[in-house]
Amino acid sequence: MALLVALALFVAQAINFAMLLRERRAFRYGQVIVPAVTRLVDTSERLANPAQPERPRGRHDGDAPQGGSRVQVSAANPIPGGERRSDLEADFRQSLQDAGIRPLQVVVTTERIGPDHPLPGMPANRAERLRRAGGELRVAVELPGHRWLSLRSGWPRMERGLIWQLAGQTLILYIVVLIPLLLAGRRIARPLRTLALAARSFRPGNGDPPLEESGPSDVRAVIGAYNHLSRRVTAMLDEKDRMLGAIGHDLRTPLAALRVRIESVEDDDDRNRMADTIDEMNRTLEDILSLARLGRPSEPPTDVDLSALIDAVVEDFRDLDHDVQFEEAPRLRMHLRSALMRRAVRNLIENAVKYAGGAEVRLVPASEQVRIEVADRGPGIPDDKLAAVFAPFTRLETSRNRDTGGIGLGLALANAIVSDAGGTITLANREGGGLLATITLPRTTG
Repeated sequence: MALLVALALFVAQAINFAMLLRERRAFRYGQVIVPAVTRLVDTSERLANPAQPERPRGRHDGDAPQGGSRVQVSAANPIPGGERRSDLEADFRQSLQDAGIRPLQVVVTTERIGPDHPLPGMPANRAERLRRAGGELRVAVELPGHRWLSLRSGWPRMERGLIWQLAGQTLILYIVVLIPLLLAGRRIARPLRTLALAARSFRPGNGDPPLEESGPSDVRAVIGAYNHLSRRVTAMLDEKDRMLGAIGHDLRTPLAALRVRIESVEDDDDRNRMADTIDEMNRTLEDILSLARLGRPSEPPTDVDLSALIDAVVEDFRDLDHDVQFEEAPRLRMHLRSALMRRAVRNLIENAVKYAGGAEVRLVPASEQVRIEVADRGPGIPDDKLAAVFAPFTRLETSRNRDTGGIGLGLALANAIVSDAGGTITLANREGGGLLATITLPRTTG
C-alpha cells in the first residue's frame, strides 16, 4: 500500500512538474522573448522608415526587463559562439514573421551567468540584474541589406530552482503522507501477521490461549471470529473423540465375547478361521480409529534414535521368520512421535512382506532431510495408480492378491502419520521389478 501511494505521489508530482515547467516557460516567453521581439521590430521599422519620428519609450523600449540592452545595428553577426537554442530561434523567427519581417537568419544563444561571472564593460546595475537572472539571452537577426540587429537580455534560469522546489515538496508530501500510512499499515499488519501464523500452526486441543484482539475494528472482528472458530473446531473434535471411543468400546466388547464363544467350537479349522476373522476385525477397527484420531495424537513428540526405532521394527518381523534386511546405520537423533512413526514404517514393511515375501530397509541421512527406504521385489504398482493407493480403502485387485488381507488403510495411515511429522511418502517401481517406498523427513532434533 505504501509503495502504491508513493508511486501515485511520484506520478502526481511529475505531472505537476510538467505543468509548472510549461507555465514558467510561458511566463519567461512573455517577460523576455516578447519584449525582445518588440524592440527588434521597432528597430527594424525605424531602419526601414528613417523619416518616421522615434516613439517615446514605452514598456518594451530601451532597456528591457531582466537586464536587457538596446538593439544594436551592425554589418556582421556580433553574437559570439555559444549554446545555440534552435527552439528559441524558431520562436523568434515566427514572431518576426507575424510582425511582417522576413529575417534572413536568426541566431539565438544563451549563457549561464554565475554570481562571480565577469562582465567587463557592462554597467554595474545591468551586470547585477544579469547575475540575479542567472543567464543571458543573445539574439542576432539578419535583415535584407546585410544588416544585423542584435540585443542582449537577461535570461532567468528557472528550471534548476523549480526542480529543487518540487523535490522539497515531494519530500514533504512523502513525510506527511507516507509516515502516517506506514504507521497505520503496521498497526493493521502486525495483528494480521500474528493471525496468519496462528492459523498456520493451529492444532486443535493444543491448549494455546486465544489471540489478543488488537488493531482496527475490522481486524479485531476477524481475530475474534478466528478465536470463536478455533473453539468450535476443538469442541467438535472433542466430541468426535468421545464418539470414537464409545464406538471402539461398543465394538470391542462383542468381539471379545465372540472370541470367548469360539472356544466352544470343536472343529479346529473352523475355530482358527473364526479367530483369524476376529483378529482381522480388531486390526481393522484399530486402523480406522487410529486414522480418525491422527489429527489429534495423544503422544507428544520426543527425541528418539531413528536407527534404533527402525531396527526394532525389523527385529519384530525377523522374530516371525520374515525375510527383512536392514543395513546398519549410524545413530540418528530425531524429534518425533515414536509410536506413530514405528507404525508407519511397520505398515510399509508389512506391505512388502505380504506382496513380495520380504523387504530391504535402508536409512539414508542427509544434511537437511532423512530418507527411510523400504524396497521389495514384488509385482509393483502400475504407474498411473501410484498416487491413488494412498486413498483410504483403496486396493489394487490386478496387482495385489485380496487373499493377503487388509482393507486398504495401511498406506493411507502411514501417509497421514508422515505428513503429520512434516514429511512425505513416495512410491516408485524398481528396475527389474518391485516397489520402492521412501519416507522423507525433515532433519530436525529436539
